[in-house]
This record gives sequence, structure tokens and C-alpha cells, in this order.
Amino acid sequence: MAEKYIRNLRKENRYSTAHVYENAISSFSRFCNTDQLSFGQITRRNLRQYAQYLERKKLKPNSVSTYIRMLRSIYYQGVDAGKAVYVHNLFHDVFTGVDTPQKRSIPIGQLHQLLYTPVATEELRETQIKASLLFQLCGMPFVDLAYLEKSNLQGNVLKYNRKKTKTPITVEVLPTAHLSFTLVEKHKKTHRREQDYLFNILSGKKKGEAAYKEYQNALRLFNRHLQKLADTLHIELHITSYCMRHSFATMLKYRKVPIEMISELLGHKSIKTTQIYLKSFALKERTEVNKKNYLFLKNYTTNAKENTCSEMQLLNR
Repeated sequence: MAEKYIRNLRKENRYSTAHVYENAISSFSRFCNTDQLSFGQITRRNLRQYAQYLERKKLKPNSVSTYIRMLRSIYYQGVDAGKAVYVHNLFHDVFTGVDTPQKRSIPIGQLHQLLYTPVATEELRETQIKASLLFQLCGMPFVDLAYLEKSNLQGNVLKYNRKKTKTPITVEVLPTAHLSFTLVEKHKKTHRREQDYLFNILSGKKKGEAAYKEYQNALRLFNRHLQKLADTLHIELHITSYCMRHSFATMLKYRKVPIEMISELLGHKSIKTTQIYLKSFALKERTEVNKKNYLFLKNYTTNAKENTCSEMQLLNR
């Protein structure tokens, strides 16, 4: 049943989802030490032990939850098809939620060092330019950068749909970002591309699952180069492309930009998603806000109170 479902996902071009299901089934098969899984092996005891097995392999809570949820989905499909016996609260003892992710923003001093310290090699310089573009283009995800086409750039405005959510995005390209775009022209002269992508990340020659794998390889390569750049500059942090997006959002928050604006700049459909990105304020900053709030109340004058009461009376008429 699992194999059939994965095949259907591929037919629907849902390669990423198919890949996750495939990994989950393969992982559970290794845990059970069998090539032929059965629904009878999905028991409370096995699920608890499987979760512990994944934790011992250093998987993060969200990764463990994803694998368990994939098994749960297949199990319920089996129940609906009459091939698995329904057990009430079968997955009750294992975590299937979403853990608040580790904050991935980079402190401003180290971010400046990462993006603007001169580097010796062309590879690292190109990595710097692309990382800087991710930040300057409103924390653009790497996947959106990779799939940008020349037609998306109209003058100094980028118009495109986010790859993940299909949300329409309009970004005015900063003059500093335009300087980085010269990298595009250089590579276009040396690389023939079937699709007119804006950057030298994807070939555009592959279709279907092969195109998905090409993107995954490009993402892994960029993240390796980004970590190499950090290591070269003696920045002792684990850095990925998504750090640029988190750093962009966090810097806006510390500059007291309203969360509604941050959410719109990031192209999020929900402010709840934006809140996940943002680091909590430090105790000192929270104390300062609390102190100012209290002093505002304490020093509130009688006249101001009377004015407010008059305003409220007008509003209630």
C-alpha cells in the first residue's frame, strides 16, 4: 500500500512528499530489520521504541515527528482500505506535533563578516554574492532564487510566485543587489541553458523528478559552500541558506518593524508562521519595555485621562 501511495505522489509531481514517505518507510524497515513491512508491526510498543531509535540517531524532534506522521498516514489508509485493524490512540504515546524550531538567525556582527569580508576564491565570492542576494531580496528562500527567470525581472522590480506557497511576491531590487546581478551575465555567456533562469543554479534541462533532484543537489552544494565560507572566516556557527531568511526577519523585529510588515515582506500567508522565525527579545530589552510601560501608566496625567474619557464618550455615541 505504501509503495502504491508513493507512486501516486510521483504521478502528481509531488516528489518532495514522495521522498519523505520513502525515507520514513525505509527507516522503519531498518528498525524492524525487515524488507517486508506489515501493518501488524505498527504497534504502540514498536512506535515508542522506533521514536527512541530515531532520537539515538540524533534526529531532531520535528524529523522524528515527520517520520511517525508518515507511518500514521499509511496506517490510516490501511484502516480505510480494510487492510489494518483500527487501534484507538495507537499513536498517543509518540510525538507527532511540531516543535518550535531552533532559531537560525545570525548575530549582526557575524552576518556582516560573512557577507562583506573579502575572500580569496571565486567559489567563496560567488557564495557570498548569492547569500547577500537572499538577504537583500527580503529574505528570499534559496528555492525561489534558484527558479527565478529573466522574465520575472521587470526593470528594477521582481515579480514571481513563491515556489512553496504560490504566494505572489513583488520586490523592488535595491541598487546594491543590482551590482550582484552582474554575476548572472558572466555565467550566461559561458553556460547554455534550456530555460532562461536568472541565476546559474539550475540547468532547466531536466524534467519531473530529475529536476527535483537537480534542485536538491544545488541546495546541498550551496549549503556546503556557505558553511565553507563561514569556516574560512572563523565563524563558529552552523549556517545554511535559511539563516539568511531568519536573520532578515529577526533584524526587522529588533528594529521594531511591525510583525504584519515582516510577514508581508517574507511572503507568509499567516503571521503565526512569521512568529516561528523570530527570536525572543533578551531579558534586558523586555525589562526596558516593561519599565517604560509602567512609567507611562504612573505618569499618566489627569488631563490626559479626562481627554481619553471624552474620546471614549464620543466613540460610544
